[in-house]
Formats: sequence, structure tokens, C-alpha cells
Amino acid sequence: MNFGELAYPDVTTDAVHLLPLGATEPHGPHAPLSTDTLISVGICDRAAERLEGEIRVLVLPAVPYGVTRYGSTFPGAVSIGEETLRSLVTEIAETVGPLVLADRPDLVHSDRMLALEERHVDMPAAIRAGQTNFVAMGMVQAYCGSPAEASAEEGRQTFETLTEMLVALIREVAA
Repeated sequence: MNFGELAYPDVTTDAVHLLPLGATEPHGPHAPLSTDTLISVGICDRAAERLEGEIRVLVLPAVPYGVTRYGSTFPGAVSIGEETLRSLVTEIAETVGPLVLADRPDLVHSDRMLALEERHVDMPAAIRAGQTNFVAMGMVQAYCGSPAEASAEEGRQTFETLTEMLVALIREVAA
């Protein structure tokens, strides 16, 4: 159920809240800047639907900004600092109660206070070392890999895996 579409009398205190986190950043010429946010919202909606009748789940409005070092040298990246993100998410958690962050690829549980690690745990070592000028390093596209080689079935399987991970985490939080 979408939290933002509720009237305040319909908000209950017994729900697990999902906060979709995404970044507004380039993903190459083949994908929108909101790709991370779209994926996070998608898995939250699917998880809430899957748990309907078992656990009350409310999907909060997405936070479409994050720490965007990866795409910072390409047009379209909108970045906020780690402390800004941590403060925003912490204050949201203090307001709503039990909270699960859905951040592609990370899923993080919070119970009031958060200890967020760097937003993307799979960032290359170069980024962690502070080297974020990928253009200077020879990267000419705002993505890696071969998206043209991906299949719709692979995409469905990835979405299913992420949804299953999120459902398991929600069940853990609700227990």
C-alpha cells in the first residue's frame, strides 16, 4: 500500500514501512536517470503486494537522490553527501517507526537509528579510493558491461530475486 496515497486516519502504527532509495544518475544512453529509483519502487511495490494479508506494509514516497560518485563525471548526476542522506533517512525512521530501506542493490533494516555504510557496497575500489573521474580513467559511457546482451528473462529473474530478498527482510523485521 502506498503511504503517500493514504488519508491520515488510515495510517496505522503496526506497519512495516519501506523506503525506496534511488539515485538520479546516468546509466548510459539506454536507461533513464531514475533507473535506481524505479527499481527500488518496483521491488517495494511487489514485496508489499506479496505480503498483503500477512504483514501490513506501507511503501513511503521514494527518495530519488543519493551519493552519486559513480556517475559524477557524466551529465545528469544529482548527488547529495553521505551525512545529508544519513540525516534524512534517520529522521524519516524516527518519524515512522520500523523501516526497511530498499536501495538497489542494498537492502538495509533500520529500527529508529541507522548506521548507513557507503550507499553502494559494490562500488569499485577506485571510487572508494576517491578516484571518481571515470572519463579520465578511460570510461566513455556512463555504464559498464553489455546491456544489449541482457534478456527480458534475466531482468525478470533479477527483479524476482530482489523482491524475495526484500520480503525475507520484511518478515525478519516484523517478527
